[in-house]
Amino acid sequence: MKRYWEIDALRGLMLVLMTITHLPTRLTDPLGQPFGFVSAAEGFVLLSAFVAGLVYSRISYNRGVDSMRQAFWRRALKVYLSQAATLLFLFTIITAVSLRIDQPAVKNLLSFYLANPREGFIFSLLLVYEPALLDILPMYIFFMLMSPWVLAFAMRHGWAGVMVASATVWGLAQFGLSEWLYELAVRYVGLPVPFHEMGAFNAFAWQFLWFTGLWMGASRNAPAAQPFRFPTWLLVVAGAAALYGFYWRHHGINGQAPFGGDVELNLLFDKWQLGPLRIVNLVVLGILAIRFGPDFMRRIPRLHWLEAMGRASLPVFCAHLVAVLTVLAVFGDSQTARPWWGDVLLLGAVFSGLYGVARTVQWWDERGQPPGALAEPLRD
Repeated sequence: MKRYWEIDALRGLMLVLMTITHLPTRLTDPLGQPFGFVSAAEGFVLLSAFVAGLVYSRISYNRGVDSMRQAFWRRALKVYLSQAATLLFLFTIITAVSLRIDQPAVKNLLSFYLANPREGFIFSLLLVYEPALLDILPMYIFFMLMSPWVLAFAMRHGWAGVMVASATVWGLAQFGLSEWLYELAVRYVGLPVPFHEMGAFNAFAWQFLWFTGLWMGASRNAPAAQPFRFPTWLLVVAGAAALYGFYWRHHGINGQAPFGGDVELNLLFDKWQLGPLRIVNLVVLGILAIRFGPDFMRRIPRLHWLEAMGRASLPVFCAHLVAVLTVLAVFGDSQTARPWWGDVLLLGAVFSGLYGVARTVQWWDERGQPPGALAEPLRD
């Protein structure tokens, strides 16, 4: 299958934005949600789902549903092992450093584990306890385990039922589905992990984004697949809405909180719940990216360093977590603890390391491969 370098570059861009957002520097706030009230996390999940739908539906067409299911499970296992390795790094090296220098930023992040090390360790490996920053991959694993069944059903019966069910679950998530299930788990199983320690992302809401991307990717392999096309009026509306969201985000007095201190209204744009207006903002940006993105990418020089990071998205993502946790343990979470030149040096060192990880992964994959082999498959 042809490899789309544009998608690799976009995923690399999402990784860059996530790294800048998570590292405590003066660029954290200005480059957080840079295009409106949408973060790099939405783009990364949507692109990953699109690639998964593209790749694994092709496996199903060529080798059957069983092969597709096994490929999903192998990927889920790889992601789980990456999560487990990152957790071990957090619970050993980062914990030791933060306790030795009495670093509040990490001690707050690890408050449940420090108070309950045995339960914290066990339930983190069970993907129930999810410390801050380490709550994206468990959600990703959850989606990967569900995807083969959903994809097989959709390829046989169509996507309408799948997307209606997914939208229904998203709607229920806006009204407390996760909290209700948590209360049942506490009541009948005695779950000891507090709700706020189970990850900031509401997976029941974010699954809508994942299955939308899965549908979009799988649809490209359908026998009668047509290019995505949008009427002119919709492009005009999307452009106006995207510009308004961009202006509101960067020139409004409230920054990343669109309605300031109004908690109820801010839920409409809430990241963790994937609020309805946040989805609207993402949709209009997606329409513009699909329509104008390919032409734009052809007119600029290829950014090979972004492509390399996008190709090795999982190792680079884990490496970015290691870098962020290390910085938090050593310097704390203050965004102004260093002068400007210190932030520049820090970002330069981190991104050099991430690019080094990407190139190392590429070198490792190329060992023993025939010339041009890696140019063929598009892997998630």
